[in-house]
Amino acid sequence: MDTSRLATQHCQPRKGKENALEPATIAELMPQLPGWTLSDDGKALVKDFRFGNFHQTLGFINAVGFMANHEDHHPDIEAGYGHCHLLWSTHDVGGLSLNDFICAARVEALLEH
Repeated sequence: MDTSRLATQHCQPRKGKENALEPATIAELMPQLPGWTLSDDGKALVKDFRFGNFHQTLGFINAVGFMANHEDHHPDIEAGYGHCHLLWSTHDVGGLSLNDFICAARVEALLEH
């Protein structure tokens, strides 16, 4: 599965630890998201994005927010002048689910346009 294929999928309700991805699956999916890393505890996907100014940063945040609302899966967002830090995790499974990888791939797709 490549990034473009991940980006065409949609999030599904995922609750319970049985929906958490196994470490082997996470390891298979990570190469499909260049620049994304795992949080220190391995329970989240994280990436920092850089922009030329606050206006561009805010536009990016709005685009991510629109997509996240559509998918009903929301990231933690930290932002400032010219930068945005995204963190995707599925709290209902206690770690990473396929939804996190789908949304990270969708963020990458936003930047391609």
